[in-house]
Amino acid sequence: MVLLLHGFPSSSHQFRSLMPRLADRYRVIAPDLPGFGFTEVSDGFAFSFDRIAETIGAFCDALCLTRYALYLFDYGAPVGFRLALERPDAISAIVSQNGNAYEEGMSDGWAPTRAYWADPSPANRDAMRSMLTLETTQWQYTHGAPDPAKVAPEGYWLDSALLARAGQDAIQLDLIADYASNVALYPRIHAYLRDRQPPLLAVWGANDPFFLPAGAKAYLRDLPEAEVHLLDAGHFALETHAAEIADHMRDFLQRQLR
Repeated sequence: MVLLLHGFPSSSHQFRSLMPRLADRYRVIAPDLPGFGFTEVSDGFAFSFDRIAETIGAFCDALCLTRYALYLFDYGAPVGFRLALERPDAISAIVSQNGNAYEEGMSDGWAPTRAYWADPSPANRDAMRSMLTLETTQWQYTHGAPDPAKVAPEGYWLDSALLARAGQDAIQLDLIADYASNVALYPRIHAYLRDRQPPLLAVWGANDPFFLPAGAKAYLRDLPEAEVHLLDAGHFALETHAAEIADHMRDFLQRQLR
């Protein structure tokens, strides 16, 4: 069983090309995180990564998922690692596709966000609104792709349309502010990796403007047996390299999930 956790600003739609390539052998489950895709949440839901991880944990319990491999991408990484910290015996393996867990994996492009963490003033919060535009979403999908014309436009148009819904700006700005909690969690994640030694495959778009290849290689510090593959792809590597990522996953999971 493989639990696929998406990132910002996407949804389970990003796994549309990967899931059919795994489904002949594995049960693959890809929920939309609260506040993303077509999820609906009750009034007063406090958007934080702790709360999202708690909700996904409850989702797993409702489906009686007791043992699964994690696919971690972008926001899915801090959510998935929280699951691993709370229920380590449930995790059979980890696939990190540009799912960062190390400071050295964060590029200089995080500087405006770090300024927001340090001073969540209205001005700094307002500066983060540029992350919610169609232009930025399209750039996230296409930057670093070997041929941007091959990135299907429906991905970034769907994300942009869903981001434009009433109230979404506040949700996403709250989560950008709370991302600092993920960085603070890194030492606990490293300790979990060292202590539990879960099988881990890092398959990384090497041209990611947010999460550098150093973040993939850093896993080897705590997991010497980790497998690391760098692809000529951007942040949304599945948009251009779904077949290659699926091949790496099938080989890795077949060896690790006997």
